[in-house]
Amino acid sequence: MRRLLTDLVCRKAKPRDVAYQLADERGLFLFVTTTGFRSWRFQYRFGGRQKRLTFGGYPEVSLGEARNRRDQARQLIRDGIDPDIARKQQAAATALAADTTFRAVTMIWYSAQTKPLKPRYAQQILQRFENDVFPVIGTMPIRGVTPALVLKVIVGIEARGAHEMAHRVRQHMSDVFVFAIAKGWVEDDPAHVIRKALSPVSRILRPAVTKLTDAQRVLSSTEALNAYAVTKLASRMLALTAARPGMIRLAAPEEFEGLSGQSPVWRIPAAKMKLTSERRIDAKYEFVIPLSRQAAEVARLAIALAGKTSPLLFPSVSNAHRPISDSTLSKLYRDAGFQDRHCPHGWRATFSTVMNERAACADRPDDRAIIDLMLAHIQDGVEAAYNRAAYMPRRRVLAQEWADLLTNGLPAAASLLEEQRGTSQRQQRRLRHERDSEGRAARARREAPGAINDGQTRRTG
Repeated sequence: MRRLLTDLVCRKAKPRDVAYQLADERGLFLFVTTTGFRSWRFQYRFGGRQKRLTFGGYPEVSLGEARNRRDQARQLIRDGIDPDIARKQQAAATALAADTTFRAVTMIWYSAQTKPLKPRYAQQILQRFENDVFPVIGTMPIRGVTPALVLKVIVGIEARGAHEMAHRVRQHMSDVFVFAIAKGWVEDDPAHVIRKALSPVSRILRPAVTKLTDAQRVLSSTEALNAYAVTKLASRMLALTAARPGMIRLAAPEEFEGLSGQSPVWRIPAAKMKLTSERRIDAKYEFVIPLSRQAAEVARLAIALAGKTSPLLFPSVSNAHRPISDSTLSKLYRDAGFQDRHCPHGWRATFSTVMNERAACADRPDDRAIIDLMLAHIQDGVEAAYNRAAYMPRRRVLAQEWADLLTNGLPAAASLLEEQRGTSQRQQRRLRHERDSEGRAARARREAPGAINDGQTRRTG
């Protein structure tokens, strides 16, 4: 009987002038090159052809491991599978797994699916993945992400009290898995499976005052604070137009027309509106706001304050090319003591409540639909895209009525600039006073007996 290989024989196999092989059994042999490199080979027949597999180098792959791999290959042959083809398929699957980590798939999905979204919102989505998802499962093959791992991500978000954010992130993750299913990279959506395991979210309406006197108090109190004029002007424009805060932040001077005439308007491009992606690229969905006299005054003052170089109506005080931040107006209202009572977005509810109550008291039922249009609420149907212009005269009347009610007893918007100029002058006087005081103190120290002066050294004896 032919002897089988032993580990000792394998270790002592030396290079020769020509490559040679040391046979084991059942097609396995150790191949030794002229340089002394030793590797395991397996020779077999499949489909009438002689074929060969390499199992790896010796001693990295031991004799026992080589025999195990040979036996696995022989089992595939008995099952009618070519082990060479099976190995190539496994290598392809491994390479695919390396290229289809959850992070890699998410970035492909992000590039393909978020183009119709507003850039700011798309960036927020990516930031949520970067902050909460990628640190946990980003490097894992997407096929290996289980419902338990998705739940781990979501529970981590809930742990900090961000329950609504947890629901949003779960939906984003589900969108990625659905995209991967369509690509053939996964078969199911584990983020969908765990949706019932999330803590329920109670929908809380944004706080808003609903009485005219309270609305006037909000405006007067915020404008009495020591804040930048641009912040106060933005707040007053927000209250007068009941526009969404994001529209105010990104308002551009060229969007305002006829500010010195009888029919001033604010023409907001469809791309800035809260619309579907299809409607945002359709010019007919631009939103035109008829401006009251008070709102037109605010726009004129803001344009003058921003200067000719700023592309924004309400730029940041630190950068004329960047808008005021999301939190600027929110902080203003909190500082005025209206936290949990009124927020910037609350002006829309305030306007709707006050004006609808007045319409009901005056028996003007038709005004209810017009007030809804003034809030940029678009009903289904083609006509809704056009009837905002048709109702423009009545919308202008209601806008002026609201402005007159809201600003009754308040100083003109120009006073906000005067207050800032007064504040700047007081600050300059205070700085001059401080410099003068420091100068007098320095002179007193120099003139004091024994003081060091003009490079001379004080005598000590």
